[in-house]
Amino acid sequence: MNRPEFYSFHQGDRVLPFAPTEYDARLAGLRHIMDAAGVEACVLTSMHNIAYYSGFLYCSFGRPYGLVVTQSESVTISAGIDAGQPWRRSHGDNITYTDWQRDNYWRAILSVTGVGRVIGIECDHMTLVQRGKLDTFLAPKAVIDVAPLTMTQRMHKSQAELDLIRQAAAVADVGGYAIRDSIKEGVREIDVAMAGRDAMELEIAKRFPDAEYRDTWAWFQSGINTDGAHNPVTSRILQRGDILSLNTFPMISGYYTALERTLFVGEVDAASLAIWEANVAAHRFGMSLLKPGVSCADVTAQINAFLSDRDLLQYRTFGYGHSFGVLSHYYGREAGLELREDIDTVLEPGMVISMEPMLTIPEGQPGAGGYREHDILFMTPDGNEDVTGYPFGPDGNVV
Repeated sequence: MNRPEFYSFHQGDRVLPFAPTEYDARLAGLRHIMDAAGVEACVLTSMHNIAYYSGFLYCSFGRPYGLVVTQSESVTISAGIDAGQPWRRSHGDNITYTDWQRDNYWRAILSVTGVGRVIGIECDHMTLVQRGKLDTFLAPKAVIDVAPLTMTQRMHKSQAELDLIRQAAAVADVGGYAIRDSIKEGVREIDVAMAGRDAMELEIAKRFPDAEYRDTWAWFQSGINTDGAHNPVTSRILQRGDILSLNTFPMISGYYTALERTLFVGEVDAASLAIWEANVAAHRFGMSLLKPGVSCADVTAQINAFLSDRDLLQYRTFGYGHSFGVLSHYYGREAGLELREDIDTVLEPGMVISMEPMLTIPEGQPGAGGYREHDILFMTPDGNEDVTGYPFGPDGNVV
């Protein structure tokens, strides 16, 4: 029996999130980066970059995946367990590697790159083990980190990306309303969260009938569970007067969007209302600051001062916002576009960023709990456009 190291398994029709011209434009940008850095072949390994440049969002399950880009070729490298699915969901070529012997993944990559070339990699993703195998199989002349430059490219959204993110923000609103309609005393967090998730998945299937459906989720936190922004769902039962945190995350072809809102069950006490209204004021103020020509650090400093004047800055738990695009809670991050003191990136039209101030008041103090609002904003030539529709603040969110 012939046991190949790798082969082509191409069957079915191509189905991609964007038109081929969109991927051609992205690859042209990457090749410009490569040319400027002297890179002859990129070996991309992260879920976010492979999806960004090819459309293919892999499921690793312990197996390595890749996208090899040269000045003339773009080839996804996938495992035999996936059969023809990576080909159908990839722009460019695809090679399937087998597990008849170890490291056929690298033999497949070598068939595209050749030996002794200048290789671009993502240093923030490639493990030490895989870096050692790269050296063994490819014998590179040099290795250059292209991760920061690809991140910068991803921060500037195309019109096609903006269109998808706009629809996804509307899907997040659908999940938010489904969650609001499910809130009542005596129900569990998990039951409310499932209502939001199910509503979003149905809405995504309606809007994107050719997509692959995966990874959409909702977090719904109550009481003490609201103290952290990323606290998982539990079976805690809602009680009257509870502070709530609504979080919906539709995932469409690897693109992440989010809606996050503070709510209360039945009633809100005076101390909690004061904190909530202060955080809402910070949210409004922060959104007014987001415009081209302003740096992330400057926006952060102004919101810090706003909260400090109200003696609330000590309750801030993280930065005030971040970029959107191909990312999720377990892959991807455009860390160069976050509203933090140490990020000097200047906002430009075409960027997409959130405003999401959060205050966490410790248990035992008046108004205890975590307060967070979250809107998605497109940077426009003269300001910003808020694409989140679900309302924030006490009006309508005391359920």
